[in-house]
Amino acid sequence: MSKSLTGKTALITGSTSGIGLAYAKALAGEGANVVINGFGDADAIEKERLELESLSGAKALYSGHDLTKADEIEAMMAQAADAFGGVDILINNAGTQHVSPVEDFPVDKWNLIIALNLTSAFHTTRLAVPYMKSKKWGRIIQTASAHSKAASPFKSAYVTAKHGLAGFTKTVALEVATFGITANCISPGYVWTPLVENQIPDTMKARNMTREQVMNDVLLAGQPTKEFVTVEQVAAMALFLCSDAAANITGANMSIDGGWTAQ
Repeated sequence: MSKSLTGKTALITGSTSGIGLAYAKALAGEGANVVINGFGDADAIEKERLELESLSGAKALYSGHDLTKADEIEAMMAQAADAFGGVDILINNAGTQHVSPVEDFPVDKWNLIIALNLTSAFHTTRLAVPYMKSKKWGRIIQTASAHSKAASPFKSAYVTAKHGLAGFTKTVALEVATFGITANCISPGYVWTPLVENQIPDTMKARNMTREQVMNDVLLAGQPTKEFVTVEQVAAMALFLCSDAAANITGANMSIDGGWTAQ
């Protein structure tokens, strides 16, 4: 049985774990070459890379480039171009978070969050689009967030970056609309990842709550379904957006947030 993305190359930033790795597995499962990027244990990353190749029957590369630096992003995109000719599917997923009142927000943290969550997507996109135009086909997907549509206190940099990402995506969608290229956001609410799971014990202590109370009354307070989004659900949306069925979905911001932004 043929795979729908055979011959295509996908580059996913922030993809050594969590949502990003789920994207990589979903796309590899449909036969795409994949370029993964992020930090982590070298042996663990190599194990994931080999697993991706076994899923795809194609190639998987790892890039450890620092996405807060334009020249390193250029090097990463050049690595992908040298290996595969260019990037057909670009998923900007890398991100970080810091929580602080605006008057106390560390300037270095603001700069880091804007650079990684927003500016890196500009650089990868500007470098990916010429190849996509030459092929008359491309898919650009941003992992935005429910925070691209709604704000929460003490997350000024993150909310700014995610709102910016949504606006950037709409602009790019209009520019590339006649070239067979789509650009869309996926905006998850709280997703069940090791990062979230590892926060629970500290929150239990700090708030004198049970595990269930932390999950329902803190983490899922804003999600009416009272269920975490899974990485597989987010990846399935990305896979759909890469399909021919989604060729006329562009400039959209797809919520997967258990009803959070419906309120």
